[in-house]
Amino acid sequence: MNKIIRKQMLSENVAELEVEAPQIAKKRKAGHFVIVRYDEKGERIPLTISSANIEKGTITLILQKVGVSTSKIASLEVGDYLHDVVGPLGKATHIEKFGTVLCCGGGVGVAPLLPIVQAMKAAGNRVISVLAARSKDLIILEDEIRKSSDEVIIMTDDGSYGQQGVVTVGMEQAIKKEKIDFCMAIGPAIMMKFAALKTKEYDIPTYVSLNTIMVDGTGMCGACRVTIDGKTKFVCVDGPEFDAHKVDFGEMMMRMGAYKAEEKAALDNYLQNK
Repeated sequence: MNKIIRKQMLSENVAELEVEAPQIAKKRKAGHFVIVRYDEKGERIPLTISSANIEKGTITLILQKVGVSTSKIASLEVGDYLHDVVGPLGKATHIEKFGTVLCCGGGVGVAPLLPIVQAMKAAGNRVISVLAARSKDLIILEDEIRKSSDEVIIMTDDGSYGQQGVVTVGMEQAIKKEKIDFCMAIGPAIMMKFAALKTKEYDIPTYVSLNTIMVDGTGMCGACRVTIDGKTKFVCVDGPEFDAHKVDFGEMMMRMGAYKAEEKAALDNYLQNK
């Protein structure tokens, strides 16, 4: 059982939870994730660790209410408990001094992007961050991102904040202004696909953090399988980060789309009978 010691709603559907997990806090690195359960019969939900406090023995998780399980977890309050939190899982982000690094986050993808931005800056890189969302109220962690970025570009679909346009518009602005040595993009699958296409135009090495379906998080179930450079990989143990130019996004989105249709139906039923 892991106690929630702080909660903040970053937007109407996005919750930030600080959770007691001292052993995970000690070992966590940028790119790691955990799998959490609301109760003993709950669905296993993978969530990236957006930050950790070793002194307090806590980790911070950010999740968006998109289904029954995430809605239940987001409804927990300070003093409540998650049934279990398992991790850290996955491979940590490869951090080195590349030169100028372009870090792109879409929606709640900014949560897993934050520790990478911080680590890239600490390694001596010049960091340009592009944050994108549908509207101003969906831009999260802007202040935290700014603290570790040399430049921040904000893009919103409706133009309510920053510049109007999608993430690739902001990316191209940065790419045309100076030489980019490495790019990291995290967000919805469609956003990562087009970010990868954009950097491929300019031959910029790019990695993405994939958000596929997961069950056990140890490579046993195979639910998170993806095709990378024509080979089957498992996001939970081989990733979650992969060379963006080698990901079969079409296959990944097709599999995720089938799952989301079932999840939406379950959520509608849950809300009607709540």
